[in-house]
Amino acid sequence: MQLSVDPASGTPPYEQIRALIAEQARTGELATGTRLPTVRALAEQLGLAAGTVARAYRELEADGVVETHGRRGTLVAAVGDSAHRLAAAAAAEYAERARRLGVPLADALGAVDNALRVAYREDAAAG
Repeated sequence: MQLSVDPASGTPPYEQIRALIAEQARTGELATGTRLPTVRALAEQLGLAAGTVARAYRELEADGVVETHGRRGTLVAAVGDSAHRLAAAAAAEYAERARRLGVPLADALGAVDNALRVAYREDAAAG
């Protein structure tokens, strides 16, 4: 696994690590089941604090990109399945909350459309 962090970037190092690993998992460059380096090993390799790498790993785990298995380490998860499952759960949660708040359907859809356009524009600008 090849990773590098640009210290001059406006993007925090943990986010650079998170984005790189997520992209490599998404494209298959990091196959499902691939064991990632330990937090300490990757931190040493990149010249970063262990807490920075740990935060990236935590966010990757929260996104369903990796799974932590104790002594077996941190492994790349089946990204497509977990990513879609997590996105569907978040969408269902949003829909239920918008309904409970009395937000009209058109307004709820508009809010989602707007949020997605902003998020994907930020991804395109960062990449």
